[in-house]
Amino acid sequence: MNAILQPLILRVGEFDMARRSFLRQLFALPFIGAAASLGQTSSHKPLNIMMKSAWGSDDPTKAAFPFLHGFALAEAGHTVQIFLLGEAVSLMRASVAAAVVPVGWPPLGEALRKVADKKVQIYACGACSRARGIVQTDLDQWGAKFGSPTIFVSLVEWADRVITE
Repeated sequence: MNAILQPLILRVGEFDMARRSFLRQLFALPFIGAAASLGQTSSHKPLNIMMKSAWGSDDPTKAAFPFLHGFALAEAGHTVQIFLLGEAVSLMRASVAAAVVPVGWPPLGEALRKVADKKVQIYACGACSRARGIVQTDLDQWGAKFGSPTIFVSLVEWADRVITE
């Protein structure tokens, strides 16, 4: 009986060793890829990004996202344009922007100033703005412009990515 089991035991042992060797090589694959990419410089294609938001002062954190993320994307080398509609156009008033404080972030006015300084174009829906009493002087402080459905469509066509926040 020993003579019969001996070859079987060797085959099971060989299978275990082959399996361990395979698993060890499989485990090492991500590290090999990471090591290979360390010497390479990563270059990304600058994107045209349109951000659209209708969040107003009723949800300060959501209202701030297009400006916080827009600034981060512009800092990363992308071209960003923001289109505000609905309640979001009220954020163009300096008094509202100063009063809106998102959870965990500085007041919205600071984020708006950074976006404006970075020359990110902001559009405020014209019809939405008129309905809420937003005037040109509200937009001027941020370098913003009134938008229209035609401008909205042109931004969608221009953009590589449209982000709705």
